[in-house]
Amino acid sequence: MIFPTTSSLFPTYPHADQLHHELALHAAVRRVLASGSLILGAEVAAFESEFAAFLGVNHVVGVGSGTDAIELMLRALEIGLGKRVVVPAFAPSAVAAGVLRSGAEVVFADIERDTFTLCPESLDKLLRSPARRGVKAALVVHLFGHPADWLNLQRVADKHGITLLEDCAQAHGAEWQGRMTGTLGKMAAFSFYPTKNLAACGDAGAVATHDALLAERLHLIRQYGWRERNVSALKGVNSRLDELQAALLRVKLVTLRDQVNQRRRLAALYDVQWLSNELLQTPAVRSGCAHAFHQYVVRCERRDDLRRHLEKAGIPTAVHYPVPLHQQPAFAAQTSCPEAEAAACTVLSLPMHAHLTEQAVNTVCEAIETLPPRC
Repeated sequence: MIFPTTSSLFPTYPHADQLHHELALHAAVRRVLASGSLILGAEVAAFESEFAAFLGVNHVVGVGSGTDAIELMLRALEIGLGKRVVVPAFAPSAVAAGVLRSGAEVVFADIERDTFTLCPESLDKLLRSPARRGVKAALVVHLFGHPADWLNLQRVADKHGITLLEDCAQAHGAEWQGRMTGTLGKMAAFSFYPTKNLAACGDAGAVATHDALLAERLHLIRQYGWRERNVSALKGVNSRLDELQAALLRVKLVTLRDQVNQRRRLAALYDVQWLSNELLQTPAVRSGCAHAFHQYVVRCERRDDLRRHLEKAGIPTAVHYPVPLHQQPAFAAQTSCPEAEAAACTVLSLPMHAHLTEQAVNTVCEAIETLPPRC
């Protein structure tokens, strides 16, 4: 079944977001260019303060990307060569790449079936095995915008004496027990890649922390370890959030809460239409959590059939992610993560962003209902 008007119903993100903020974004660019300050100036300082206030955290340090944010967190904690970091096996490859850039080794644990987030039982099992040797931290990914099971993960971490860190690249605006993701762990990495809920117009990232000493180390590490210009107090890198991106992020931060709420409304509309549909498993939301719906991800045993069917109807979809990390050539590990492997075969991301309409969601649901039965 072909839906001839679908192209107008599914504007691409982030282009739709840029058009929504167009006048304010242009004004921000003009303001930065007129200032003559392009690196670590007033716009970066203002964004760091405003984003910290949004999260409810003491410090935010802007960096070059979300991958950089992971690397710099580990550098600040002196977790590098000879040490290991646990990551969930079902996550973007950038998660493992950021760990490896710090010099540390990645170790994989499995995910929860319903939320796709790091499984406390799997983490505990790993930390009771020989793989425990050298593990100093676990990087908890709030995948697709759903907060991980923080209470039980923290219990496991405390039991084994490791540090919990957050990857909030997909969780801008998500909440766990009334607290924003990004405020739960020792530090938290954020990405503002153009497809994120809070999106820059290029690469950008940040680290959030309550710890003033860690924030100070991050400030040094992001710019060559300089405490004073041209004198490196410690080993650093070049990972600076630039003034233009900071100014653009300040514009979009103003509407972030409203946009996340719109994503939740669209997700609820999807959910209601599929209460009795046995073909799909809709996203779970843990009690006490507020999902940010960076992606609306369903599970379907006929995932590839459904994706081809929707493509013919002009409806965009994606697979996040087709190969679990422990099975990718760059990170291959002799381990078994059955839930991650099952997710990779069955997940499908349906259209989701704050500039879609209810008509768009209804069109997706109608198209899914027309999927022919398997022969």
